[in-house]
This record gives sequence, structure tokens and C-alpha cells, in this order.
Amino acid sequence: MSVHVLNAELIGEKQHRKQGLRWSCSLRRKLIVGGVTLAIVAGLAIGLGVGLTVGKKSSNDGTSSAATASPTSAVDAASVPDTIWKPKNGSTWDLILEFAFNHTVPNIGVWDIDLYANDADTIQSLQSNGSKVICYFSAGSYENWRPDKDNFTTSDLGSPLDGWPGEYWLNVSSSNVRTIMLSRLDLAVVKGCNGVDPDNVDGYDNDNGLDLTEDDAIQYMEFLADAAHSRNLSIGLKNAGAIVPYIIDIMEWSVQEQCVKYDECDLYMPFIEQGKPVFHVEYPKGDDTNNNDDVSASTKELLCADSQAQGFSTILKNMLLDNWIETC
Repeated sequence: MSVHVLNAELIGEKQHRKQGLRWSCSLRRKLIVGGVTLAIVAGLAIGLGVGLTVGKKSSNDGTSSAATASPTSAVDAASVPDTIWKPKNGSTWDLILEFAFNHTVPNIGVWDIDLYANDADTIQSLQSNGSKVICYFSAGSYENWRPDKDNFTTSDLGSPLDGWPGEYWLNVSSSNVRTIMLSRLDLAVVKGCNGVDPDNVDGYDNDNGLDLTEDDAIQYMEFLADAAHSRNLSIGLKNAGAIVPYIIDIMEWSVQEQCVKYDECDLYMPFIEQGKPVFHVEYPKGDDTNNNDDVSASTKELLCADSQAQGFSTILKNMLLDNWIETC
């Protein structure tokens, strides 16, 4: 792909974003992974429950937070224990959420892998080589293939993620949702994870059906950070650039997807300024191409040399988030 063509694609994506049509790349990935997952766990998906097949919820069932004009003030970092693992700026990393995990890539300091798809032995094996392990789970969306899916109630769910069967935005202020997330953090402890990567906390930036606000996301991340730290787990912010100034002090890193493509890497530079890594991934092959072919030198240069992403730990991946990787 030429630089000219890629730049045209970047412009097009920015136009979509300005029109409010942007979907997070993690959600696009889930359509790919989810198709494989649903085929594997079709039996679990049966019995999803009456009321979860509606096209889009028109009410909040009285459970969403009231909208606010602006976010609250930044939260205090005083509660972060000194014993929490704090990765260094510039750490090498890989992000693999495909189910057939293969950790053959050498010299990876940090692995971001699925909490449910990997057992304690896999995590311990990675750590025995000197690596740290971040365990991924979705904190802001319901997924009908997860083993704890039946613990959610219909009042916890907002709009379905348009185009992503089996997923619904979550009311992050729900006490039930928060209790489920505490159990997920407990599972991360049992499996030996060093930290957690809670995804989809930017529901406020999507058509969520729950009137979620940036304040809701800030309060939710404060809740998750407190709970993670009390379990000696570190935690990072996944995307959600708008709330960076308000919660950065209680985060140990950022996991960022495609800020070069969307021209928003400057939102995450405060992490670098605080000596915290930005684990940054771009998907240069697009949504539908997942192979082992390297990208062109010009494409790699464009994505790796972006002036607003200097100091980021940038990798190039397939959207499927399988074993293929190129590092910057």
C-alpha cells in the first residue's frame, strides 16, 4: 500500500470520526474473534435470555447516571500502593487475544492476553522468562460467550453494539456490573496476572442507550483502579483519550489503538510525560486482512515515525490480534 493511499484512508477515517461514526478498533476486532468464539461456544450462547434480542434499548430501566456538562476533577494518586508493578516507559510488548496463544516471539517484556482464554500455567510460563502479563477483559460491554454471562441482568444492558452480535453496552454504574468485575479481578489474581486491561470503558463516545457520560467513565475507572490496586494488580486505561487528564494519576499505563490513524496520539502523551508507557498498536492491513505478510516499508515508516507518538511502545498487528507482529 502506498503512502498516498494510506493517507487517503486516514483522511477518510477522520471524516467519519468527526461525523460521530467511529467504532473503536477493539470492537471491530471482536466481530472477527467473536465469530470464531461463537462457533466454539455455540452451546453456551443458547439461552441468552428473553429481552437480550431487542434491536436497541430506548430506555435505561432507571439505572443510568444523569448526564453532566463536564467531567469531574482529576482523582488522587495517593491510594496507589508502592508494591504495584509499574512498567517502564518504552517497554516492549505484544497483544495477542486469539485463542491459540503462541508465545514464541523473543524479547517481549509485557504480554497483553485474554483473561479467560489463558490458564495459570500459560501465564506462569511467560513470567518464568522474565515477562510481565496483563490480562484483558471487557469492562464496558456484555459478551454472550463469557462464562459469567448469566450473572448480568437485562437492566445492566444498554444498546447492542451495532454490527457486533452478542454484545451490549454496560451500565458501568450498576452495582451488579461492578460486582461481576470484582470477580473478574479476583480471577486475575488466581491466575497470577501482573495487571489488567479493562476494555470498552469509552461507552460515552458511542451510541450506548444508557446516557453514559465521561463522568461515568471516570468514576468507573476510579472504582476499577481501587479494586485492582487492593489486589496488588496494576491497571491501565484502554483508549478513552478524553478522560486521560482525570485518571492518569491512578493508571500505570495506557493501551492505545490506532491513534496515528485517527490523529489523536497527543491525547496520550501525558502518560509519557509521567514516565508511564503507552502500549500502542496500529492495524495497517485493515479489518479483513489477517496474514503473515509484512507491510511495506513506507507504511511502516508512516505509522512508526509519527511525531505525536514518539516514545510510545508501538507495534503493528493484524486486526485479529494473532501472532503476527512488526515492531517499530
